[in-house]
Amino acid sequence: MLTKTLYIMRHGQTLFNIQHRIQGWCDSPLTEIGIQQAKIASQYFKDNKIKFDACYCSTTERASDTLELVTDMPYKRLKGLRELSFGKFEGAPEYLHPQDDPKKHFGDYYVQFGGEDNQVAQQRVNKTLTAIMQEDDQTVLVVSHAGAIMMFSDLYTDMKKLRNSGFTNCSILKFTYDDNKFTFEKIINFEG
Repeated sequence: MLTKTLYIMRHGQTLFNIQHRIQGWCDSPLTEIGIQQAKIASQYFKDNKIKFDACYCSTTERASDTLELVTDMPYKRLKGLRELSFGKFEGAPEYLHPQDDPKKHFGDYYVQFGGEDNQVAQQRVNKTLTAIMQEDDQTVLVVSHAGAIMMFSDLYTDMKKLRNSGFTNCSILKFTYDDNKFTFEKIINFEG
C-alpha cells in the first residue's frame, strides 16, 4: 500500500467563536475573518501545489462553507466528522465548560445534559477518518472542528505540542496514513 496523506483542517472563525459560545452540533456563520482564513488556506494549497483526490467535511455549514472557499472540488459531508455534542450547553457561554485536565477533554461530563461522551466522539471521528483513508484516494482534505480534530490527534501525537503551537481557525494538521496507521507530520497555522 502506498503512503497516503490526510490534511485535516479546522473551519474558519465563526460568530460563536468571537462570542465565546459553545459550538458543537449547533452552527453559526463564518465571520469575514473566517472567510479570509479559508482563502489564505486555499492559497497555501495552491502555492505548494497540493492537489486533492477527495474532500470531506462535517455536516455543519461552517465546515462546508470553509471547504467551498478552499476548493471548488466536489465533496462529501459526513456526520462522523462532527464536533462533540454538548447537549443542552449548545450555544451557551464557553466559561461554562468544566475546568478539567485539558488532555482528557470533557470525559463523559456532557452526557448528563444530552451530549456526547468524549471517548465515543473520539472513536467516531477516528473510525470515520480511517474509513476515508482506506478508500483509493491518495491525498485527502477534511474540514472539521477543533474538538473533533484534537480528540482524533490525541490518539497519534502529543496534544500539548498542538495546543502550544496555536491551533487556530483554519489550522491544518498533516498526517500520513500507511499500513492502517496515522502518523502526525506537522501543523500549519494562518493568521487573518
